[in-house]
Amino acid sequence: MTTLNSTVNRVQPFIINVLFWIFTAASLLPFLLVVIASFTDEKTIALHGYSFFPVKFSVAAYQFLINDSDTILRAYGVTILTTIIGTLVSVLLTALYAYPISKPDLPFKRSLSFYIFFTMLFGGGLVPWYIVYSQYFHIKDTIFALIVPNLLMGAFNVLMMRSFFANSIPESVLESATIDGAGEFRIFFQMVVPMSLPVFATVGLFNTLAYWNDWFNSMIFNDNATLYNLQYLMSKTLTNIQFLTMKTDSSKASELLATMPTETVRMAMAIIGMGPIILAYPFFQKFYIQGITVGAVKG
Repeated sequence: MTTLNSTVNRVQPFIINVLFWIFTAASLLPFLLVVIASFTDEKTIALHGYSFFPVKFSVAAYQFLINDSDTILRAYGVTILTTIIGTLVSVLLTALYAYPISKPDLPFKRSLSFYIFFTMLFGGGLVPWYIVYSQYFHIKDTIFALIVPNLLMGAFNVLMMRSFFANSIPESVLESATIDGAGEFRIFFQMVVPMSLPVFATVGLFNTLAYWNDWFNSMIFNDNATLYNLQYLMSKTLTNIQFLTMKTDSSKASELLATMPTETVRMAMAIIGMGPIILAYPFFQKFYIQGITVGAVKG
């Protein structure tokens, strides 16, 4: 019986590891196919379709994008700026709302919690949303149009932070700080924030992805091409390619399409768009692990 239990204990981790490796490979294969397709010759894709082992490799898609490198770099700069500023401010606003409603003695706690929860169920609609930002806040055709609309605290993020503050921050630590004469802001920034890095990293990651992948605000609010972010630039480029494809009866369009790597450009732009955000994951993971260590209450 002991031998059987020992064998089972050895086999179970092996099976679990194999399943995780299979799941990881299945998750990475689509990304790998996009990478390979971006380096595939356009005619090869037209003849044989997408393949992990293409007949002919080519960098024509990236050369095509390099010809318009100034526009892409400018869009990168707009996206990076809005992502950094928007994420930092959004996480701060979310935390400053979530922390007070996590306190059991806060007046009107239930009303404030219901107010943010209500926004998960109902919204004002697209037209009032656009009118408020364009005619009252006057952020149209400015960089703020890419930051301010997404600053609104997501109800899910607020409730997640509130639960973390209420269940993971020892009340005794906060009471000790209050007895020593620390104010609420000092307690929050010097004690609560260091102990809450896991939830800050999680909410920060959500906001980073939201800002990086946002194209809708740029389309709605900005007519100035210098303020296009990366995702909207990609969307606009793909739309233009589709438009040219539909107009193949034109001689100029036919000549242009003959030299334009349309399919591989789509893949190359996807790689360019997702590259930096992939590099952000290790950054958040490091702070997540660090937050668990720092946030531990040592007696």
